[in-house]
Amino acid sequence: MNRGKSISKRLLIAAAICASGSILAANLTIDSGKSSVHAIFKQMEVPVQAKFKKFQATIDYNAAKPELSTAKVDIDVSSIDLPAPEYNQEVLKKEWFNAAQFAKASFVSTSMKSLGSGKLDVSGNLSIKGKTIAVRFPLQVKTEGKILSFEGNLPIKRLQFNIGEGEWKDTSMVADEVVIQFKVVTNQ
Repeated sequence: MNRGKSISKRLLIAAAICASGSILAANLTIDSGKSSVHAIFKQMEVPVQAKFKKFQATIDYNAAKPELSTAKVDIDVSSIDLPAPEYNQEVLKKEWFNAAQFAKASFVSTSMKSLGSGKLDVSGNLSIKGKTIAVRFPLQVKTEGKILSFEGNLPIKRLQFNIGEGEWKDTSMVADEVVIQFKVVTNQ
């Protein structure tokens, strides 16, 4: 009888550990209505913010052990929306994103480390226009009930990815520096 209680107790403890693990480590559902990805750059020294209307993100976040977390983001480059709509088709051409050949830009995390206070140091591989480069950036994780948001800025150099070939390599027209600004809101 005592042995039966011991087994039951161990099963209850194991179930509790599994249940708490599902709360701490979760493949999260993205709320696309509240999430956003922007590219911010300067054209002739004037700041421009372009929005990507279509992207998918898969986040497996473990709050207790962030180093076990993973993230993958795919951005549909043809969904770019510039403040001057006449340029939306122009940037899909071969000199810019070459969307016919490279329809998606993607990021895949390789590591995440806690910096404390809801901040993470994220490393991963960013692939744009067929070129993959290792990147690293800070990420802020905010919790509000069952809602988590992941916010950050990833600075890149567009010319490293051959975005703006030929005459568009001239950085006096379009700056080399681009900041990918994102906010991914999830529901557990």
